[in-house]
Amino acid sequence: MSTSCFPSLIQRFFTDRLLNQLGASPHTIAAYRDTFRLLFQFAAKSLGRTPSQLRMEDLDVAFLGQFLEHLESKRGNCTRTRNNRLSALHAFFQFVAVNEPALALQCQRVLAIPSKRFTRGPVEFLTGEETAALVAAPNPRTWIGRRDKALLLVAVQTGLRNSEITSLRRQDVELGAGAHVRCIGKGRKMRRTPLRPDVVAVLKEWLSQQNGQPPSRGERRGL
Repeated sequence: MSTSCFPSLIQRFFTDRLLNQLGASPHTIAAYRDTFRLLFQFAAKSLGRTPSQLRMEDLDVAFLGQFLEHLESKRGNCTRTRNNRLSALHAFFQFVAVNEPALALQCQRVLAIPSKRFTRGPVEFLTGEETAALVAAPNPRTWIGRRDKALLLVAVQTGLRNSEITSLRRQDVELGAGAHVRCIGKGRKMRRTPLRPDVVAVLKEWLSQQNGQPPSRGERRGL
């Protein structure tokens, strides 16, 4: 099998480049995987080829331009999402350019596909009254209500992203002196965010109601 064939290159891109060389985060790998999954679906409909039948010459500027247009016009993706998909394609073709010099011209043309400009909307924040209403919404008489209140308080006070909150484990929360939560955020950087006394009190009550023993060394349990 030629090393320049598409199936071989895409496998090496994910295993050698993203995992072994870059140590890319699971979120990055998942985003790139979704981009190529959509590309495979588009190629199957427009070219009548399965992923194993695709050739590098199929992925020219015209075809990829049609794919990006399809994402916006048919799938309803916003410009930001379209640009993220293009970034995944650029990363792949940068890898190909280094590993297959014979494809340098094709890679150069694909890498010249520009990102689209878009207008960034103003960042909106909840008012104090809206925040209080949001935290007060869960029913404290139910298990789910108490859980939701704890998570909402952590989210409001720390400003953690959805992915950061859902990945929190018990050992990531310190409720003693210098109470804080630890998380690995954007760029895979460890971040510690202090907790207010009222949030600490709610978390202590919530965790005290959970069944089971504290996690053993190396074990991870969610909040």
